[in-house]
Amino acid sequence: MPLISADNLSLGYASKTVASHISFTVNEGDFLCIVGHNGAGKTTLLRTLLGLQQALSGKLIKDESKKIRIGYLPQQTALQKDFPASVKEIVRSGFQASCSLLPFYSIQQKHLAHQTLRQMHMLEFENRCYRELSGGQQQRVLLARALCATKTLSKKDNACPLLMLDEPTAALDPEASSELREVLQNLNKEKHTTVIMITHDIQNALSLATHVLHIADTSFFGTLEDYRSSELFSLFTKEVTLHA
Repeated sequence: MPLISADNLSLGYASKTVASHISFTVNEGDFLCIVGHNGAGKTTLLRTLLGLQQALSGKLIKDESKKIRIGYLPQQTALQKDFPASVKEIVRSGFQASCSLLPFYSIQQKHLAHQTLRQMHMLEFENRCYRELSGGQQQRVLLARALCATKTLSKKDNACPLLMLDEPTAALDPEASSELREVLQNLNKEKHTTVIMITHDIQNALSLATHVLHIADTSFFGTLEDYRSSELFSLFTKEVTLHA
C-alpha cells in the first residue's frame, strides 16, 4: 500500500477552488516533485497533506500500518531569515513535537541534532547565530531541523521518514542551489528518505525526481520518464524558456 494516496482531490479555501482532479500516490523511497505555474495550488496541496487544511472533495488516504514521521520545510520569510537564535537551537527545535512535558531536550535528542548537523556539513556553525549565515547555509540548517522531526528515538519504532519541502532552493544562488540538490539526492538515494518537494525550477525536477505531479487544468502524474515525454512537459518547458 502507498504511504499516501490521493484520489480526485479538489483543493482550495471555503468556496474557492484552486486545483481539482488531483490524483497521485507516494510510495516509500519516492522523490515526488510538484511543479506548475504560480497560483496552481502547489502549496495548498502541501498544506492539505500536512493536515493544516482539508481538501474540498476527494479522498486522501495514508497507510495507517506505518508510522510516517514528517519533517516540513516551508518557504522562508524575511522575518525568519533574521531569527536571533543559534544554529543548534534551531535544529533541536525539530524535536519539539516529540518532546515530553519537560522544558528541555534529552541527551539523545541533542546527540541526534549534532549528528544531523554533521550530515548537513554544518557542524562547525552550531554555535553561530542563524541570521549571520548565508542563504544556502540557512537552508541547510532548516533542512537539518526538518530531518530531526523525522528521527525516531527508539530502534523498535519502525517509522518512515518523509520530508515535505516548499521551494527549498528558491532565492539561492546557483552554487548553493546545486549543493542543496546534492544533499537532497543523497538523503533520498542513500538514506532512503521519502521526499515530496514543490519546485519552480524544472531542472530540480529533472535531476531529483522519481515521479512528477504537474498541477494544471489537466494535471499529470507519473514517472519522470513518462513526464519527459508528455505534452504538458513540452509546453511547460517552452513557456519557461520564453520567460527566462
